[in-house]
Amino acid sequence: MPTLVLATHNRDKALELRQRLEDLPLELCGLWEWPDHQPIAETGITLEENARLKAEEAARHTGLWAVADDTGLLVDALGGEPGVLSARFAGTQATYASNRKLLLDRLKGVPAGRRGARFETVIAFARPGLETLTVKGWVEGDILTEERGLGGFGYDAVFFHPASGRTFAELTLEEKNAVSHRGRAADALRALIQAVLQGSPSSRL
Repeated sequence: MPTLVLATHNRDKALELRQRLEDLPLELCGLWEWPDHQPIAETGITLEENARLKAEEAARHTGLWAVADDTGLLVDALGGEPGVLSARFAGTQATYASNRKLLLDRLKGVPAGRRGARFETVIAFARPGLETLTVKGWVEGDILTEERGLGGFGYDAVFFHPASGRTFAELTLEEKNAVSHRGRAADALRALIQAVLQGSPSSRL
């Protein structure tokens, strides 16, 4: 059974990925199981570049298959910010709470009809000696004027999903994964890994 490393030190992300992949014939483990591995600098200028950097470094370090995601929140009224800098919006030592506070501060006075936003996730799948493959997922929503909900992480408490009628922080993990950017990307990853395990020619790059 192949081992797949979830190449993140963010256990919130790992939990969401594991929920979509755990019934595949794979041994799943987190990068924190390699204490000597240091988080790689996310120097890419796109989500895909950062996802590739993290997955490929983890595959080199462990010698195993590895997947890594990079996710951005693109807010219309901010010209697409925070985008690739979403995790570091409030600075290199930013917390989930400080990022949300800065976002709400930057959107003060912006009316409801102009608070549209889009979450995007790119997941890279790296295998030693083979080309890295990528998949994507996204979801549209709106940024509220105040936080709602106690679940989720990151910007979930201010991201309103119209079809659900709730913020991502008000959804269960299963509900969120069924409609979210990361859930959709993880489903595409799942199909890709299944093709690899079955030896599909298109997955041998």
